[in-house]
Amino acid sequence: MFTVIITLTIIASVFGLILAYSAIRFKVEGNPIVDQIDALLPQTQCGQCTYPGCRPYAEAMAKGEADINQCPPGGEATIIALADLLDVEIKPLSEEHGVVKDLPTIVRIDEQTCIGCTLCIQACPVDAILGAAKLMHTVIESECTGCNLCIPPCPVDCIHIFEVEPTVRNWTAELPDAGPFAPHTI
Repeated sequence: MFTVIITLTIIASVFGLILAYSAIRFKVEGNPIVDQIDALLPQTQCGQCTYPGCRPYAEAMAKGEADINQCPPGGEATIIALADLLDVEIKPLSEEHGVVKDLPTIVRIDEQTCIGCTLCIQACPVDAILGAAKLMHTVIESECTGCNLCIPPCPVDCIHIFEVEPTVRNWTAELPDAGPFAPHTI
């Protein structure tokens, strides 16, 4: 009887050590669903969703604190992808956070009017505006996400919104019309 107790104690200790080692060795850092949500977001870091960037918005969605329809730059395609990932109902873009654009937009600075105040540079979340204090500024159009956050701080209204016309380089296919057998409809 004494040998059985000792044998069971040794076996339990060995399995306990294996479990302790496994818990340390195979520990998953963070929440993997946050990484999946963050990968679907457009990474504009524009703050239009009321969060300071895409990662905090993804964390809030994973916790259930934010809805899937708060990302204007991502638009309908991102909302559909998020709904599919999180297995929730598709919703239209929240009017509180922005409007759906027919075409993507960028901003351009009227360089003749720009006074070089640098307020737009400070407001741009993706560093798409180039310039120096008291010198004219310009927008790096390939970096501009169209968040329009640089427009309100401009004291001379020299920043204007332009639609990006589809070309071979930026064209995307429209979503097909949802028929009666479509899995998701808005």
